[in-house]
Amino acid sequence: MSNITPADHPLANAVRKALSSVHDPEIPVNIFDLGLIYEARIDEQSGVHVVMTLTTPNCPMAEVIPGQVEQAVAAVEGVSGASVELTWEPIWEPQMMTEAAKLDLDFTGKFDPAKFAAKKPTSLTFNRKERPRD
Repeated sequence: MSNITPADHPLANAVRKALSSVHDPEIPVNIFDLGLIYEARIDEQSGVHVVMTLTTPNCPMAEVIPGQVEQAVAAVEGVSGASVELTWEPIWEPQMMTEAAKLDLDFTGKFDPAKFAAKKPTSLTFNRKERPRD
């Protein structure tokens, strides 16, 4: 769903690259491929207005990621300014991800038991004391 307009603008690829440099620290895929960028409009003065969402309104990074997006886009050579608008409509859904992101996150809809069998379980403990054995 990510869209940069106009697509043929000389800054479009650099803006896309800047947006792709921003990550949600909890998800190993950039926000552009996740489909969190609904639109990035480049105006006649080379200002960029980004309309974006997050995976959930309760995202713990909700106050951080939009600022990172603004900084990344503003840092592109030739961009005169950047602004970010956070929206919740339409609601983000996994189908908005690029195919590459779906593959990275294993959102293919196909369950491969061998893939999970190969992973070793983590051994997390949360202040749990080992019980004495009888």
